[in-house]
Amino acid sequence: MATIKRFEEMLCWQASRDLVNLVYQLTKNDRFKRDFDLVSQIRRSAVSTMANMAEGFHRSSNRDFIKFLDYSRASVAETVSHAYVAFDQGYLTEEELKNLHGQAETVWKSTNGFMTYLKRDLRKKDPKN
Repeated sequence: MATIKRFEEMLCWQASRDLVNLVYQLTKNDRFKRDFDLVSQIRRSAVSTMANMAEGFHRSSNRDFIKFLDYSRASVAETVSHAYVAFDQGYLTEEELKNLHGQAETVWKSTNGFMTYLKRDLRKKDPKN
């Protein structure tokens, strides 16, 4: 694997950025944008997926980085949970929910893969981990 020099090069961060853009697009529709609290919650959780990846990338150890990637995965789950609330309230169509869920899965899987890689690298450096 080539060395990643900037957080923007991480595939999981790029997928998170796509998730954020999708969330912003969906929350601008007339059905959704009037629910200010839910719009704020879903946007913040989506943005948190990207932010935690970027913050973790600039931590001093892979162990810390993995912790922030885990926080990011939790934010993905929170975003999906908020999307179900929006769907139940009629703010999202079934197709929109499916699209959001699909993008969230992409983020989840790419983050899991990257975490597995980092954990494997940690074990190589210190087999006690």
